[in-house]
Amino acid sequence: MTEDSSRSVRAVTVVTNPLAGLGKGHDVAGAALARLRERGAEITEVRAASAAESVRLVRDSIQHGRQDAVVCIGGDGLVNVLLPAVAQTGVPLGMIPAGTGNDLARELGIPTDDPVAAADAVLDGRTRTIDLGRIDSPTPDSTPMWFATVTGTGFDARVTLRANAMRWPRGRLRYTLAALAEISGRFTVPYRVELTGAVTEGLTNPGAGALLETDAVMVAVGNTRTYGGGMLICPDAVLDDGLLDLTVVGALSRGEMLRLLPALSAGKRQNHPEVKQYRAAAITLTAPGAPATADGEPAGTLPITITAVPGALTVLVP
Repeated sequence: MTEDSSRSVRAVTVVTNPLAGLGKGHDVAGAALARLRERGAEITEVRAASAAESVRLVRDSIQHGRQDAVVCIGGDGLVNVLLPAVAQTGVPLGMIPAGTGNDLARELGIPTDDPVAAADAVLDGRTRTIDLGRIDSPTPDSTPMWFATVTGTGFDARVTLRANAMRWPRGRLRYTLAALAEISGRFTVPYRVELTGAVTEGLTNPGAGALLETDAVMVAVGNTRTYGGGMLICPDAVLDDGLLDLTVVGALSRGEMLRLLPALSAGKRQNHPEVKQYRAAAITLTAPGAPATADGEPAGTLPITITAVPGALTVLVP
C-alpha cells in the first residue's frame, strides 16, 4: 500500500467533458472552475475536438512543465482518455466528478456530488499513488491501453457497447434495455484464462492452477471494486496492491442471470457458486468473438493480456 503525501498545486491544466453525466458536466465545470479561480489557481483549459487531440495537448503541457496537476472534469471515460498522457509521469491527476458512474472518484473518496469540495481537494495537494491496468493485444500494430477501474469482457462488454450506441432512453434505463437485448442473444462462451503471479489465499476456488478453461457468461478484471456506477464486480480489489482481481461469472442460465443482475447493480457481493474470484499480476483472456471494454470504453476483442502496473498513476485525493 502506498503512502499519501502533499505538494503545492497552483497551476493546473483542466480538461472538461461538458456532455458527461447526461449534460451535467457543463454545470459542474462552471462551479469547479469558479472555485479554482477563487482560490488563486492558474488555469489552462484544454478544449479539443477529439480524444487524441486532448491527449496531445496534455502531453505537451506536461513535457513543458507548465502545470502542477492535470484536472479532469468528467467521468471514468474522460479519465481513461487522459491516462496515456499522465500515466507514469508523476504529474498528479485531479478529478472533479461529472460522469454517470464516477467509480474511480468514489473509490478514492472524492466527492461525487460537490464540485466545490472536489476542487478544494485538488488545490489542497494531497496525493496518493495507485496502480493501473494495461491491456495488450496480439493484433499487429495495436497500441496498449491503460485503464483505472475494470475491464469487462463477454456479456457486460456487449451490454456497454450496445448501450453506448443507443440514443434512447437516457440514464441507467438504457443499460437495462441493453442487458435485456443481449441476454436474449449469444450468452455463454468458452473462456481460456491464464494467470501469472496468481494469488489464491482469501479468494474463492483456492488452489486453482495458473490455467482455467471454463464456459462463462462474462469475465471482469478489476483494479477497483466497482464499475458502472457502483456495481460490485470485484469486491476485494485494492488499488495499490500490484495485483488485479478477476471475477468469472460461469455458465449461468438466462433466468439465473436475470436474478443476478439486480443484486449486482445494487452493489451487493455475489455468493453464487458460479461466481468465482481470483487474483493475479497478469491475466490473459481468450474467448471466441468476446468484446472487451475498459473504464466503459471499447477495448477491442479477445485475446488480450491484462497486466497490473504498480504505482503508475498519482492522484489528488481529499
